[in-house]
Amino acid sequence: MPYLAAIEIEPAQPATAAIIWLHGLGADGHDFAPIVPELRLPKHLAVRFIFPHAPSIPVTINNGWVMPAWYDILAMDIDRKVDEVQLRASASAIHQLIEREIERGIDSRRILLAGFSQGGAVNYEAALSYDKPLGGLLALSTYFATASSVQPHPANRQLPIQVYHGSLDPVVPPALGQNSLTSLRAMGYQPDFQSYPMEHALCPEQISHIGSWIRARLDPKP
Repeated sequence: MPYLAAIEIEPAQPATAAIIWLHGLGADGHDFAPIVPELRLPKHLAVRFIFPHAPSIPVTINNGWVMPAWYDILAMDIDRKVDEVQLRASASAIHQLIEREIERGIDSRRILLAGFSQGGAVNYEAALSYDKPLGGLLALSTYFATASSVQPHPANRQLPIQVYHGSLDPVVPPALGQNSLTSLRAMGYQPDFQSYPMEHALCPEQISHIGSWIRARLDPKP
């Protein structure tokens, strides 16, 4: 089975957990790989990081230029008109990566999905529709593009969801992050939210918080 090309960072000991982390529009899997040491995760968590590369496709809002993208964005209005067929195809590709981790011996409940911007939109779809319980979803400066059409699977009704957003984000306005929270809560999820005084990026304080969130998901002992 052909899988998405990806950067993989292995732990010092055999992996017992995995994080699949998706980049944003125009980037690639290298974008967030340097963050791994900054998360300061304990070695005993034995986390394998997987940073997939999106395929290169024409993107309408960028004059049809070909670039790495998880799906086409057709209009940059507040509701983000996107190609949902492409987005779901990307979510299906993430499901394949999850299945590969399970085949490698990782319990699905020790698999986390993280995504920035476009990658976060894909992972909303991928995580909520997946048919085995996952360990958590990390939504970074993103939006819930398929909130009105996603088919949530009962296996992830209790999925821990952490949403982070920049209060100064000019690319994905904070209102879109808030809309995601509203949609999730209407579906019965209980997402946590935190904002930072930043634009469309990550900041050191947030990276520290991400590390703490991962530890809480994978090593919840007091």
